[in-house]
Amino acid sequence: MAPLFTINHKDENTSARSGLIHTDHGNITTPFFMPVGTYGAVKTQSSEEISDLPSSILLCNTYHLYLRPGTDILQKAGGLHGFMHWDRAILTDSGGFQIFSLEGYRKITDDGVTFRSHLDGSEHHFTPEKIVDIQRIIGSDFMMMLDVCPPGDADHQTWIDALTTTTNWAKRGMKHYLETDPLYGHQQILIPVVQGGTDKELRKRSASELCELDADAYAIGGLAVGETQSEMFNILDDLKDHMPKNKPRYLMGVGTPSDILGAVKRGIDMFDCVMPTRSGRTGLAFTWQGRINLKNAQYQKDNSPLDKKTTNFSLNKYSKNYINHLFNSNEILASMILTLHNINFYQELMKAIRKNIEKGNFTEFHDKYFNKL
Repeated sequence: MAPLFTINHKDENTSARSGLIHTDHGNITTPFFMPVGTYGAVKTQSSEEISDLPSSILLCNTYHLYLRPGTDILQKAGGLHGFMHWDRAILTDSGGFQIFSLEGYRKITDDGVTFRSHLDGSEHHFTPEKIVDIQRIIGSDFMMMLDVCPPGDADHQTWIDALTTTTNWAKRGMKHYLETDPLYGHQQILIPVVQGGTDKELRKRSASELCELDADAYAIGGLAVGETQSEMFNILDDLKDHMPKNKPRYLMGVGTPSDILGAVKRGIDMFDCVMPTRSGRTGLAFTWQGRINLKNAQYQKDNSPLDKKTTNFSLNKYSKNYINHLFNSNEILASMILTLHNINFYQELMKAIRKNIEKGNFTEFHDKYFNKL
């Protein structure tokens, strides 16, 4: 069996690296960005449309899929791959972030978390073991462990408590993972999540405790939740020497193009964020010239292509004033075009990052585009 992660190139001046992650649903070149399909779909897009882009992996959400359509339907479909007709890799978030966002609707104990569904108010209880079982049924290639994700402005004791619970849950989750098998014949990887707020010592402690589990990949959670970009980068600078160098590193929920450039510089391999898809539905386009809001009146008479530098002709054929017209007319096609464009831009950005790491030009590329994008 091939190793999960192969590093092919390293930047001489930074911690950036490019490589390959091997899964039973195909190989994924790193660093990479995952479009978010929370409910098993990227909003306004079909699986066929997304697969036409160089998107080798999607992120979906355990919490939402557990509530709707439910595990019975997913299992009868042979898992999420069969249910949504997607033959590439899938990563599922544990749903911890969504649960802990339900203020007044959840209770955390040493055993797990009890919460009420945002759909019908029904009560549910998630444990680290149950989260593994649910993701076995979903059939995702990468399964996230249940963790406690405190807000960025939480007090120090809250960070300590979240870290301690996250480590204890990770130990239980890993034990259960090793005692169970995939349901559909393909390999599944369980990923623990480093917590600790913006406290450097807590982050190091969390990484040290989780590294004892000898997981195949590691995630960094609890960032991009209110702290500044410089605070996030400082944490990544400190963490890069306290996490395994030969295993993939996943920065959860990040982010903007400059967030990604800065994180790649600090050794991160995997990213996800709702920003490109959510922005696309509201008129904001990411381009190689920077962000533009296609709803603005200045684009009503602008017949130029959306992004001259994009290599995707099928998207570049649409003009700025046509998309402006679609948004002003409340046509759903506007959201469809711009969502697809933004996903394509993020994939082109990741491809350019990989290319410049391989050619030894990453620092120049980073400095050229960090502020521009």
